[in-house]
Amino acid sequence: MGTEQIKRRIVVKVGTSTLTAGGHALNRQRILELVQQLAYLHQLGHEVVLVSSGAQMAGRERLNYPDFGRSVPVKQLLSAVGQSHLMRIYNDLFDIFDIVVAQVLLVAEDLRHRARYLNARDTLQTLLERRIIPIVNENDTTATEEIRVGDNDNLSALVASALEADLLIILTDQPGLFTADPRYDTEARLIERVTKIDEQVMAIAGGVGTSMGTGGMATKIEAAQLAQRSGVTAIIAAGHEPNVLGRIIGGEALGTCFEPAISHLESRKRWMLADKPQGVAHVDNGAVRVLQRGGASLLPVGVTSVEGRFGRGALLEVVAPSGQVIARGLSNYDSEDAAQLCGVKSQQIIDVLGYSYGDALIHRNNMVLLG
Repeated sequence: MGTEQIKRRIVVKVGTSTLTAGGHALNRQRILELVQQLAYLHQLGHEVVLVSSGAQMAGRERLNYPDFGRSVPVKQLLSAVGQSHLMRIYNDLFDIFDIVVAQVLLVAEDLRHRARYLNARDTLQTLLERRIIPIVNENDTTATEEIRVGDNDNLSALVASALEADLLIILTDQPGLFTADPRYDTEARLIERVTKIDEQVMAIAGGVGTSMGTGGMATKIEAAQLAQRSGVTAIIAAGHEPNVLGRIIGGEALGTCFEPAISHLESRKRWMLADKPQGVAHVDNGAVRVLQRGGASLLPVGVTSVEGRFGRGALLEVVAPSGQVIARGLSNYDSEDAAQLCGVKSQQIIDVLGYSYGDALIHRNNMVLLG
């Protein structure tokens, strides 16, 4: 089946070494090549998210390569200056293809804290629905720990997991994961496929980095492992490979592919079933019938009452009039709002609350049916 018939959700992470083409300045030609490939995927109908490093390098360029030292506050300064500079470059280049882009600054905690996770995911999904390409970067002006570690690799995996992406492509200056460091071992060979990331794989990846970026191969393997556990296929490939994105989407075996350990649904089920619910939503028989048919969200009109004190993003049990727990899911509203919305039609939510986080108390994408 051709790629035109399969619409995928794809997260692409690009490192500083790729944006500079291995040099000491942003390489406009290389960035244009990347944008052209992303535009091609977008024009095929795929949903594309770009997670981009390079803010600090952009800041150095904008300030004419100052010698400020390498302290954390200096890196934050460079990131603050560089973010707008980098986004202007991306905006100008995507304009060539009549594609609108949006800047999204996140830290890992935004995708680990439930309420912030929902807010971030809702924003990204809304952008994708409107055919806008989100360009995600760490908020390095505040995320001091991530600046020291270099965590855009893991951030890209968290974004892919939150969006239940079909594919995470991590572009770097290496063709993939090798049996040894190819810069020092002439007999090192590319590992084309990894089904399980164990201590041996992590040991192979240790310490393989670049002078331009802050993350090495180890952080990319950590990201691939997170993607695997979330049901996302991950590929680490060379950013300098001609038309690397189009060829991967076309089915060509490039780089190292990390196959998902479980499906998206299984990943969602595991943590929702393992976590402790913070509240209960009691529903009427009509809501029970609709939910059990599958593919439906829990609307406020079908909720008769709620129990417990909980915040937005809390895990709730959904209980039928018989007392049977029929589902678990994440609430779009806190307990006070949810109590006011019981029996309310979705189109009246704004009239009741003055604002809306969506038509559903629990969206179908955030719910697991039981039994």
